[in-house]
Amino acid sequence: MFLLSLLLVCAYVRAFEDSVTDYAPSVNVECPDITNTQFVREFTASNQSLNPQEAEYVATRLNTTTIPALDSIPDAWKDWLGSGDQLGYNVSSFQGNFPKIGLALPGGGLRAAQWGASSLSALDARNESAKAAGAGGLLQVSSYLAGLSGGSWITGSIFFNNFPGFNDLVFGNGNDLGGWLLDLPLATPDGADIFSENNQYFFGSILWSVMAKAGTGIDTSITDPWARMISYRFLNQTSRDNIFTNDTAHGAGQLWSKIPDIPAFQQHLLPIPILVTDSRPSGSNDTRVLGLESTVYEITPFELASFDPSLSAGANLSYVGTHLIEGRPENGTACVTGFDQAGFMMGTSGSIFDQVLDFGRNTIQGLSDSDANGLLYVLSRQLSEVRTRSDDVANWPNPFQGLKQDTYQDTDATWLSLIDGASNIENIPLGPLFVRERGLDVVVTLDGSADTSQNWPNGTGVIFSSQRQQQFLSASHQPLPPFPQDAQAFLDTGVALRPTFMGCDPHNNPPEYPLMIYIPNTPPFNGDNPVANTATFRLTYTQKHMRLFFDQVHNNTLSGFVPNTNNADSNFGVCLQCASVDRARYKVSNPPLARSDVCQKCFDQYCFDPQNPPSKDALPGRKFDFVDPDPQGVDRLTGFLGSNEKKLIGGLVGLVVLIGVLIGVLIWWRKRKEKNRQGVYKRVSALHQEGDDWRNISGFSKGFGHSPSTESGFEGREPRYEDYVRQQAYERPSHQGSLVR
Repeated sequence: MFLLSLLLVCAYVRAFEDSVTDYAPSVNVECPDITNTQFVREFTASNQSLNPQEAEYVATRLNTTTIPALDSIPDAWKDWLGSGDQLGYNVSSFQGNFPKIGLALPGGGLRAAQWGASSLSALDARNESAKAAGAGGLLQVSSYLAGLSGGSWITGSIFFNNFPGFNDLVFGNGNDLGGWLLDLPLATPDGADIFSENNQYFFGSILWSVMAKAGTGIDTSITDPWARMISYRFLNQTSRDNIFTNDTAHGAGQLWSKIPDIPAFQQHLLPIPILVTDSRPSGSNDTRVLGLESTVYEITPFELASFDPSLSAGANLSYVGTHLIEGRPENGTACVTGFDQAGFMMGTSGSIFDQVLDFGRNTIQGLSDSDANGLLYVLSRQLSEVRTRSDDVANWPNPFQGLKQDTYQDTDATWLSLIDGASNIENIPLGPLFVRERGLDVVVTLDGSADTSQNWPNGTGVIFSSQRQQQFLSASHQPLPPFPQDAQAFLDTGVALRPTFMGCDPHNNPPEYPLMIYIPNTPPFNGDNPVANTATFRLTYTQKHMRLFFDQVHNNTLSGFVPNTNNADSNFGVCLQCASVDRARYKVSNPPLARSDVCQKCFDQYCFDPQNPPSKDALPGRKFDFVDPDPQGVDRLTGFLGSNEKKLIGGLVGLVVLIGVLIGVLIWWRKRKEKNRQGVYKRVSALHQEGDDWRNISGFSKGFGHSPSTESGFEGREPRYEDYVRQQAYERPSHQGSLVR
C-alpha cells in the first residue's frame, strides 16, 4: 500500500508538470450564447440532415476547385485510375461524377486493430506494393472511415498520429512515432507481477488521470482506466522509453472534437472518422447481448448522434459532457468542455465490461490472468477512492434528455450507459455508412471478426446489420445489397474466404442499395499457416508475430483469388478499381453506361449472384487452425526442457540442496512482503459490500489540488487522498453517482 501511495503522489506531482491530469474535463465553464451555438440539433427519419461541418468537409473534398490538386477526391481518383485504359474506360467520360465511398473497420480488440491497419496499408496510395498492385488509392478516394471497438482504436490512431504510413504507425519509425508496443501487455506492461515497480508507476499514472476526472464531479467507471491504457498505445505520446514515466501526457488532453485541427485533416487528406457505440437502456443491469432495438450512437469530430428514427438527433461534441434538458444547458455557467477525450471515445466504443466483468467471482472473462489482474487491481483502487456510477459501462451525461419522449428509450435518463459497439452483434460499423442522407454509393466492408471457433468471420456482422435495417431503420438507412442468407451460407459459398462484390447489378437508377466490397480476414490463399486469426481478448503480441501478422494480411488483401488454385490474382487490383468506380456509370446516364469487358470479367469472378452462388470448393488448400509464429511461455519452456533433459537431471541434486537453503529465506521474505501488500489488492466483490468507506476523491485537476506538505498537519504518516483540497462537483446533487450493487 505504501509503495503505490508513494508512487501515486510522485505521479501526481509530475502530472501537474506533464499534464497527465488533462484527462479531467473542464467544468463550470461559461456556456456560449445559445442563439449562436447549437447544443443539440434534431431531425426526422424522413427529413434527415447532416451536421453542417461534416457536410462542408465532405463537399470540399469532393470539389476539385476548392483545394490543391491531389488533395481532392476527384484528383485522387485520377491518380488512382489514371486514364482508365486498364479498365476499358475513358475516365473523363464519367464527367467527375465519381462514387462516394465509405470504409468500415470491425471490432475485435488488438486483432481487429492490427488487421485494420494491415488491410488499410494495402489500400493506401502511399504504399509502394499496394500502388503497384492497383489497390493502393482506395483509401484516398473514401469520404468516411467508420470503426468500432478495436476498429475504433486504429481509427483514432490514424488521426492523432497525423496519418503516417501504416507500417510506421504500428511499428514506429525510430523518431517521432513509438508504435503500438503490443509486445508489452496492455494492462500490465511490465509483466504479470502487478506489484513490480514499473507496473506500480504505470498504475499510478492511470489512476491519477482517472481521479482527476472524478475530482470534477463526473462519474467514472472501469472504462476510464481502460481508455487511458488504450491511449498509451494508440495515441501519439508514448514510446518504449517513457511508458513508465509521466514525461508526456500519454494522450491525456487530446480531444476528438479537435480532429479538425490536425494538419492532415486541415489538408483534406483524410475521410470523416466515425466511431460506433451501443447503449444499455437506463436503469437496466442486463449483461446479455443487446436487442437490435436499443439505440446505437455514432461519434464524429462534430457530434454524438443517432440516426435511429427513435432519436434522430445530434449533440455538439465540444459540450457533450454538459447536462442538457431539451437541448439546453440548465445553468449558463455550468457547461463542460474536454469530456471528449480521444482515449475515452475509443474506450467507449470498446467498453466490453458489461458482458465480461463478473463482480461476484472477481474475474474478467476472456482476458489472460495478467491483464485481468491488472485491470481488476486498478478498478479496486479506483472504487476504493472515488464514487462511480455504473462500473461496467462508459458513463456519459445524457445530452438528449427530454427529447423525443414518445420514442427515445432514454428520454428520462440523466446519464447514458454506453458500451461496446458490437454489443448487439453488429461487429462491423455499417450503420453510419448506410444513413440515407450520406448517400454512399460504395461501402467497403473490412471484416476481421472472430465469428467461428477458429476466429474467422462468417458474415454475422453483415447479417445482423441487415436485420436491424429491415426491422428498425428502413426509413432512415439504405438497405444492404443481396448477400448469403445466413452464416453457414457465407461459409458454404466461400464468400467468407475471399473478396466478394455484392449488389453488382441493381434494378433501379439511382440504385436501390450501395455496392458492397466485402473483404474478410481469410486463411492465406497460398496455404501458409495463418497467424492473423487470434482471439479477441489477446492483449499481447510479440514483435515477430506483429510483423508476420501485418505482412500476411497486407499480402492477402492484395491477392484476391484464382478459382481452384492457391495462386494470387495478379488482376485483383484492377478488379477492385472496377468495383469502386462502377456506380459512376449510373450517375452520368440513364440507362447507365455499359460496363467494360474488362470490368465485366472481374464481376463474373468476384460478384455474388444469389441465383448462382459460388462454392467454397473453388478455394482449396486453405489452413484454418491458428499457428503461433513465435511461441512464448509454456510452449517455449517445453521445447527447452525437451532439448536439455539430461543436463537438467544432472543439476537436479544441486538444485534440491539450494532449495533447502532458500526455503527459510523465502518464508521470512514472504511474511514481510505480505505485510506490505496487505490491504492493497482487495477483491472487487468485497468493495461492493455494505459498510465500505466510499469517498469522493478530492480535486486533482489543475488549479484545484495541491500536494500535501508538513504544514498541512499530517507529519509522520503517508498522505491520504482526503488530504487534498476537495473540488466542488459541477453537477446537481441529485445527479451524483450511486453505488451499483
